[in-house]
Amino acid sequence: MFEAISRLFRGDDAPAELPNEPRLAVAALLVHLAAVDGSTSDAEREAVRNTLMDYYALNESEVDQLVVEATRRDSEAVDFYRFTSAITQLPEEERIEIIRMMWQVVFADDKNHELEDNMVWRIAELIGVSARQRTILRNQMARGLA
Repeated sequence: MFEAISRLFRGDDAPAELPNEPRLAVAALLVHLAAVDGSTSDAEREAVRNTLMDYYALNESEVDQLVVEATRRDSEAVDFYRFTSAITQLPEEERIEIIRMMWQVVFADDKNHELEDNMVWRIAELIGVSARQRTILRNQMARGLA
């Protein structure tokens, strides 16, 4: 984190192009979400992997590489803009699906920490998913209806 802030002030933190930008951006957000409450459970790690594998049709090797790179990018980031800017241009149905994926990670460990809830709310706002749609998805995931 300190290194990312130092790069920002030195001016050499120009947003580097992210390969497969939206996919890497989503992976970085999911990795961050899994850890936002201070710990990452095995269930959350598996939810991140499985969600990415299912949505992007990745094999295990590809998802492992994606998660490693997403973790690295997340540790370098000073905010979510780098990731959300890659997502805002996607069609609405894809952005809604990203919020669904986030709720899957949140509820993977059968807990919903307020920091997780807040992060999903912030990301939904940043990528243009309505509060109504976010709440519907949250309720579906909480009930296990997805």
